[in-house]
Amino acid sequence: MITLRYHIVSIAAAFLALAVGVVLGSTTLSGTLLSGLADDNSELASRVSELETERNALQARLADADGFASSVGPRVVSDRLDERSVVLFTTEEADPTDRDAIADLIEDSGARVTGEVRLSDAFADPAKSDRLVDIVTRLQPSGTELPTSGGPGRLAGSLLGQTLLLDAESADEQASSDEQAAVLRGLAEGGFVEADEDVEPAQLAVVLTGGESEGDGAGDRAATVARFAVGMDKSGAGTVLAGAAGSASGNGPVGVVRADSSASGVLSTVDNAHTAAGRVTTVLALREQLEGEAGQYGIAGNAGAPAPGAGSSGS
Repeated sequence: MITLRYHIVSIAAAFLALAVGVVLGSTTLSGTLLSGLADDNSELASRVSELETERNALQARLADADGFASSVGPRVVSDRLDERSVVLFTTEEADPTDRDAIADLIEDSGARVTGEVRLSDAFADPAKSDRLVDIVTRLQPSGTELPTSGGPGRLAGSLLGQTLLLDAESADEQASSDEQAAVLRGLAEGGFVEADEDVEPAQLAVVLTGGESEGDGAGDRAATVARFAVGMDKSGAGTVLAGAAGSASGNGPVGVVRADSSASGVLSTVDNAHTAAGRVTTVLALREQLEGEAGQYGIAGNAGAPAPGAGSSGS
C-alpha cells in the first residue's frame, strides 16, 4: 500500500537527485568553459606578444632609416637651391623641431632662409574668418589683385604671397618695404600672425603645419591652411605645404590639397615632415616647384611617391 510517507520520500528523493545533477552538470560545464577561456586567453596573449615584437622591430627599422636620412640629408640637398631664398610660414600645430630641421636643410641646399611668419590659431578659426577677410581686403596694396573666391585662406595667402614672395619671372619685390611692413603689422594687430622683425621677401615658401585637425570646425581649419598655401604658390616661384603624420587625412591640410585636382596640380605637398626623410623631401620639392612642377609626396595612401624622382607623382 502506497502511503503519504512514501510519496513524501519519493518527491524528496527526486528533488535531491535533481539538485545533485545540477551541481555536477554546472561543475563540469564551468570547468570546460574555464578551460576554453584559458586557452583563448593564452592564444591572445601569445598573439599580442608577437605583435609587440613586430612593432618593436618596425620601430627599430624606422629609427635606423630616419638616422640614415638625417646623416645623408645635407649631401642629398646640397646645391639644389643654390643662391635661392625661402621664407617659412608655420601654423600653431607645427613642431618647432621640424621647422628648425627644415631650415637647416634649406641652408644646406645653398639657399637662405629670409625669416618666419607664424600663423595663429585665430588665422584658421572659422568664427574669425569674416574679420580676417576684412583686414586682408583693407591691407591690399595698390596695384595688387586678390582672388574673388577661395575664402579667407586663399585671400590671405595671395596677400602675403604678393608681399613676401619675389616675382616669379623677374625676382623683383612685388611690394614696397612700407607695404610689406603695413601688411604684417595689420595682420599682427588683428591677432592673425606673428612675424620675425627682419623677415624679407623670398623666391620660395614653405608652409609647415602639424597633423590632422581635430574638434569642431576641423575641416574648415584644414581648408583655410590648404588654401592659404595655394594662394602663396600662385604668387611666387613656388610653395611646398609640409605636414606631419595625419596631415594627409580628410581633416588635414595636405589631404585637402590632394583631394582638389586644381590645387594639387600646382602645389607640392609632403605628409611626413616629422621624419628626416620627409624634411629632405620638402627641400627637393622646393626645387621641383622652382622648375615649374608639382607632386604629392610622403607615406600616406594618397601620396604619389616617397619623394621627387622616386615614382610618378608630378603633374
